[in-house]
Amino acid sequence: MYNPKSTKAEEFICHEEVLDSLKFADEKKNDIEYVKSIVEKARLRKGLSHREASVLLACDNEEINNEIYELAAQIKKDFYGNRIVMFAPLYLSNYCVNGCVYCPYHYKNKHIARKKLTQEEVKNEVIALQDMGHKRLAIEAGEDPVNNPIEYIIECINTIYSIKHKNGAIRRVNVNIAATTVENYKKLHDAGIGTYILFQETYHKESYEKLHPTGPKHNYAYHTEAMDRAMQGGIDDVGLGVLFGLELYRYELAALLMHAEHLEAVYGVGPHTISVPRIKKADDIDPSAFDNSISDDIFAKICALIRIAVPYTGMIISTRESQEVRERVLKLGVSQISGASRTSVGGYTEEERPHDSEQFDVSDQRTLDEVVKWLMELGFIPSFCTACYREGRTGDRFMSLLKSGQIQNCCHPNALMTLKEFLEDYASEETKEIGEKLIRDELKNIPKDNVRKIAEDYLDNIHLGKRDFRF
Repeated sequence: MYNPKSTKAEEFICHEEVLDSLKFADEKKNDIEYVKSIVEKARLRKGLSHREASVLLACDNEEINNEIYELAAQIKKDFYGNRIVMFAPLYLSNYCVNGCVYCPYHYKNKHIARKKLTQEEVKNEVIALQDMGHKRLAIEAGEDPVNNPIEYIIECINTIYSIKHKNGAIRRVNVNIAATTVENYKKLHDAGIGTYILFQETYHKESYEKLHPTGPKHNYAYHTEAMDRAMQGGIDDVGLGVLFGLELYRYELAALLMHAEHLEAVYGVGPHTISVPRIKKADDIDPSAFDNSISDDIFAKICALIRIAVPYTGMIISTRESQEVRERVLKLGVSQISGASRTSVGGYTEEERPHDSEQFDVSDQRTLDEVVKWLMELGFIPSFCTACYREGRTGDRFMSLLKSGQIQNCCHPNALMTLKEFLEDYASEETKEIGEKLIRDELKNIPKDNVRKIAEDYLDNIHLGKRDFRF
């Protein structure tokens, strides 16, 4: 029985409800009047149900698709402006006891180089990331209770926050580790994490169990209910995601949106972020072995539909995708991207990009400076802001500001100030010139005179060497 308010995985992600939704979508996809009514509902900026989004995904009318893309771009602008939040992953350890068939960290892979960072190595990695200009990290680690216990993760978080190198500082640490207990989520909360991120990989239970044949991750319910335990442990910002290519994409989108609806129904706050990775080549992983890969066109439509169905969520695109694909989906609602990512343990301190412990191939291998410059040339503001997290604007407090449109009153000037820090401390001369002009132009878009004046004063102080101003 489907019940979005249930905390049981097979009730809030109900297989029969997904199948019924897909059947309904097939029945209604050519009913243009009905399809247009869904698009009109989306224009209200209140979101769509998983069934409504499934109908739009099934509809292949070109005119409708163009309306979806235009609406997604407008909703992104309405909620997030032209800001794009920057981050980087930091791999702590690739020791893992699971047998996931799509990941090179699976325990049967005997030729991948296994490594776990010491605290000194964590420090060196963080300094390397700070010297690029990063302020926000997402830490990653395989599931291994002996090598990667929760105490190790928390020690790494404490180390990361403690490092102040030149003008650098990591101001927000998001955490992407295996499903764990309420008690451990409380420990992560107390350590000051930002968002807890966990990819479902696939919501199709039968496929999930085949793809995770051994290890604790095999337990579908325990994994799927992780966000509930995280919320119960005090973490109010959580991030969802599926690995597109493992299962049929229509099934995954419907179930992903059901998960978002569940969090909203039970906790009053939906996912802080939704990630959209696609399976990529890795050490002993061949993507062609999975027969559910999706085209760039379908991928773009999925991104647009997530934006209009869950308008408040942050959408993340990683360096798994090429510059071309990233540019396309940035215009369809993506609000966060990684830059200069290395997906190997200890990769940032290596002069050459190491490949012996990468979790997946990185398609976009540009430097952070190059990515920042590219974003600005596209008309976006690269933002290194972490102010909401550090001012306590998380969970329902963040969502209430976002849904009311008030969040831009502080986020826009905060983005400009963190961009100014990057330009002063890390940018090339060409990037700095483009960025300074962008800041001058964007200051004019701050509607309140007093806010604009304060922002201008802060920007002057940043030029004089002071750091970390925020609204």
